[in-house]
Amino acid sequence: MGQQGFWDVKDRQQKLEQKKAVLHRLNQLVPWETFRPILMQIQEKPRKSGAGRNPTDVLLLFKMLVLQKLYNISDEELEYQVNDRLSFMQFLGLGLEDTVPDATTVWLFREQLQQHGLVEALFEQFGTYLQWAGYAAKDGQIVDATLIPVPKQRNTREENQTIKQGAVPAEWQDQPHKLAQKDVDARWTKKNGTSHYGYKNHVSSDVGFKMIRRYIVTEASVHDSQVLGELLDADNSDDGLWADSAYLSVLIVEVLTLMGFEPHINERAYRNRPLSEEQKAANRERSKTRAKVEHVFGDFVTSMGGKVVRSIGLARAQTQLGLKNLVYNLKRFVYLETQPPASGELAG
Repeated sequence: MGQQGFWDVKDRQQKLEQKKAVLHRLNQLVPWETFRPILMQIQEKPRKSGAGRNPTDVLLLFKMLVLQKLYNISDEELEYQVNDRLSFMQFLGLGLEDTVPDATTVWLFREQLQQHGLVEALFEQFGTYLQWAGYAAKDGQIVDATLIPVPKQRNTREENQTIKQGAVPAEWQDQPHKLAQKDVDARWTKKNGTSHYGYKNHVSSDVGFKMIRRYIVTEASVHDSQVLGELLDADNSDDGLWADSAYLSVLIVEVLTLMGFEPHINERAYRNRPLSEEQKAANRERSKTRAKVEHVFGDFVTSMGGKVVRSIGLARAQTQLGLKNLVYNLKRFVYLETQPPASGELAG
């Protein structure tokens, strides 16, 4: 073993802080305690007695889920990494002598968030804080959806037909362990001629700060335009709305205009009716703004371990992706907070 001074915990913590790691910045800048009242709803049921261990702190468990989404790791890997990595322990406020919640505890906590419907409340709570902190949605909004893959199911044609009809194959009902491993909510869809299986994360982000302001999680087969109404953010300071051609129809444009939005939706080509040069130029101009939403989805892949969901069923996918969207906003907030002010702001 090396000398004690080399492995001194305080010395290593100082080195981590000097590097200004993302976890340190999250700890310093995110108002974690504002989430506690929502999280405490899980523990509202009174205990029958004072015997036994006190329940694990809900904020600690929530921050473990934040770690999980930042690195897209499983519950078991999360437990191992928290025990193994000093930066993870520091983020959670744990010392080397403290007990780390195990994978089962993390899984149960996430299930409780789902059952109590708290993930959306947590997302909205941070959205309220963003407005207070000077990051209210501005400069218009961009709507888009990204496909979320899940492991493909090895079902027979007859089983798939039954699932599409909204039922569960009879032979599965007598095999609870098999049924627990079957995702009967995920669906197939085609994009650019390629088949995809899973769900969709539909989001509305603002142009100014590139924060996710609203989101909806659906099966992959749901067309993007079907949930447009649920994504519209009336609180944005600008009426502009950018979207790709999947959202284009005469009716959608008319309704958006009547609602006071200014639609900037890319046009699409049809068979025997290609786009004119003017239409192509207009699409390119709109895409300069619309493409900003790809930075959101791109961050999922490049900085947050990818988009794959490790869960079964729509309800759990909604929980997982709601947390992912929230963690993206936490990370984006920290990034904006640590940027130097623009030259025009220095005088103030």
